[in-house]
Amino acid sequence: MAEFSSVPAGRLADVSQPTVEIRRSRRRKRSVQAYRDGAKIVVMMPASFSAAEEKRWVDTMVQRIERRELRRVPTDDALMERAARLSTRYLDGRADGAKVRWVDNQRSRWGSCTPSDRTIRLSRRLQGMPEWVLDYVLLHELTHLIEPDHGARFWQWLERYPRTERARGFLDGAAMAAGLPQLLDD
Repeated sequence: MAEFSSVPAGRLADVSQPTVEIRRSRRRKRSVQAYRDGAKIVVMMPASFSAAEEKRWVDTMVQRIERRELRRVPTDDALMERAARLSTRYLDGRADGAKVRWVDNQRSRWGSCTPSDRTIRLSRRLQGMPEWVLDYVLLHELTHLIEPDHGARFWQWLERYPRTERARGFLDGAAMAAGLPQLLDD
């Protein structure tokens, strides 16, 4: 039977300090594996490992996950290209941002848009989340270049993206799992 415990992870790409869930198994003899499950990292290891071995392997596996996620993080230039493709596909090309970039200072929202200078900022908390979630947040902010507020016309544009509700649910769950307050929608 496996034993489960959660410990805070120290150095993750996600700003919100997700947890690490350790799954020990008596059947597992030597191998250690890890994967991200939403806002947490799951590390599977043998039950026979000492506390020192557990700590060493958790640190090692968390670093591996972080490095892998950082390799997948799109650059600001790639975000601009992605925004242009999304605008063309879902917004009839009507939303063209002047600049799209990652930021570290968004504590109460996933992204923000300044329609006057057409800039979009995305929280680094989104890094490592599924691409369709990133696409939703980027589309949400692009839609503000067409409709500045969250009125009916705003949601009509955004509902063109088929994963809108699913992405909103994912973001709500990610915020809850990370112990964050309910992040604002824009």
